[in-house]
Parts: sequence; C-alpha cells; structure tokens
Amino acid sequence: MEEIKLITDLADAGKRLDVYLSEYLEGYSRTYAQRLIDQELVRVDGRPVKRSFRLEGEEELSFQIPENEALKIEAEDIPLEIVYEDDWLMVVNKPKGMVVHPAPGHQTGTLVNAVMYHAGSSLSGINGVLRPGIVHRIDRDTTGLLLVCKNDKAHESIAAQLKEHSIKRRYTALAEGRFPDRIGTVDAPIGRDRKNRLRMAVDRESGKEAVTHYEVREQYRKYALLYCRLETGRTHQIRVHLASLGHPLAGDLLYGGHSLGSETGQYLHAGLLGFRHPQSGAYLEFEAPLPAYFADRLTLLRKETESMHAAAEDGRKGEAR
Repeated sequence: MEEIKLITDLADAGKRLDVYLSEYLEGYSRTYAQRLIDQELVRVDGRPVKRSFRLEGEEELSFQIPENEALKIEAEDIPLEIVYEDDWLMVVNKPKGMVVHPAPGHQTGTLVNAVMYHAGSSLSGINGVLRPGIVHRIDRDTTGLLLVCKNDKAHESIAAQLKEHSIKRRYTALAEGRFPDRIGTVDAPIGRDRKNRLRMAVDRESGKEAVTHYEVREQYRKYALLYCRLETGRTHQIRVHLASLGHPLAGDLLYGGHSLGSETGQYLHAGLLGFRHPQSGAYLEFEAPLPAYFADRLTLLRKETESMHAAAEDGRKGEAR
C-alpha cells in the first residue's frame, strides 16, 4: 500500500476528518475516505480515529491507499478521436468534461475506460490497473492531445522524455485581463494549497519546481489569447501560474476566473504535442484544432474588439472634423 504522511494546517481546525481527507485526495469521494477511516488505514498522531473526528490543526496525519487492484476498471465503448496510432502508442484528442483515469467517484466514462475498449490488453502497465497506458494527464475540462502508451518500453521512453523536458507541449489559453508584455515566463514552485486542498498554489517553501512560458497571441478588451509552453508538468500548472499573475483562465472558477455565458470550465486546450518515437527515435508532432466552444468564443471576442476599435476611430475622425 502507498502511505502518505502530512501535517494538517491550523486553517483546517474544526473540519471533520472524512471531509478533509476527501478534499485532499482530489477525485476521491467522501464515501471512499470514510471507508479508509473505518478500516483503520488513517491515523491521527499515530492512533486510529472515527470518521467524525474533528481536526485541531498541526496534527500528523498518515493514511494508506489500497493497491489499485481494489478498484475494478471495465472497458467501455466510448467514442475516441484518435489522431495517431501504431503498435507502440496512441495520440488521442480528449474532449472537454472527460476525466482521464478512474478514481473512486469517477469509475466510468473516463479516457482509460475508452482506451481499454479500443486497445484491449495492449497497454503499458507501469502505472497499474487504474491508469493503464497513461504517462501524463490533462484536467477534466482541458481539451486536447494526450499520449497513451501500448507497452512498457514506450511508457519508459515517454516518461524519460517528460523528465528531461524534451517533449514539446503547447497549450492555447484564454486568460482574463490585459498583459503589459507580449512574452513572459513564470518560474514559481507549486504545491497543494494549504487552505483549500482542492487547489494547488505557488509554494516557494516546499513546492516543486514549475516553469511556464507564455506568449500573447491576441489581446481583447478584457481577455488575452495565449500560447503556453510547459517545461514541467505540475498539477494545474498553467491555471495556477496565470492566476498568480492576476490573470486566471476564463471559466476557471476554482482559481478566480469568471464564467463566460453558460459555458463552464477553464478555456485551456492542449493543441500541440511533439516527442521522439520510442522505437524509431523519429520526431513526431501533432496538432489539434480548438474545440467549437473555444473557437466560437474567440470569434465573439474578435468582433467585439473590432467594433471597439471602429468606434474609437470614428470618435477620432469626429474630433478631427
């Protein structure tokens, strides 16, 4: 079993243990957290407690996660947009709203369920039965390109390329506000937010290295279209880094963004992916167009910007006369 140890924060004082644990284990349900507590796999200051135990803050919390085999994953006939496929790997264009891998609370309808139906047993097993073939991931409401490895050698090769930062990943992002500079870099370590376990945050004391480069492609009245390139791949990295600049992603309510109409979730698309093929060593690069909701939003913003510029020009001509 995997064992995790941490120190609770004073800000969590008064919170029920099962609630705290379900928040910390992103993607896991409260029912699952209660099951761990009832099985005495969770200890506070070295002793088992009840699920209703209320934290005081600064306790040592240790818990164990059962082996992945405890969760049975079934193949599901879910449509997949496969951009590329051979005997070694697949490149998939993930739609918005699809979770990448199963977890308690998300056992069906995931990318892994769909991949298992398509590829059967020909998937790498390095990440266990919960994440067969999955060597990197993108968030549920992030769209775009994702690699799936069909054997362990492919998995090891892609994982090594990720570690050495040689995989090319470019994201298209719609961020709030106006950027003073066309290009920039955010070099700020990321760790779990100590006040809200559902979020990540810039943590310069104990966070892990995280570097994001961005380029402003178009500037609108209240938004900016960016290309973001990752050196590292921390959870929620682009979302956290842009929010730390005061420019959260449009639609990203978790990090301070605002909804655009009825569309929910962050405007973030993994549009370009380049890597060396694990067998031939040849460099492969793939692009995926923006999903319709994203492209339609940009059309509206461009029209709004053109109208604003036209009105300003008419005003200048009127003053000149």
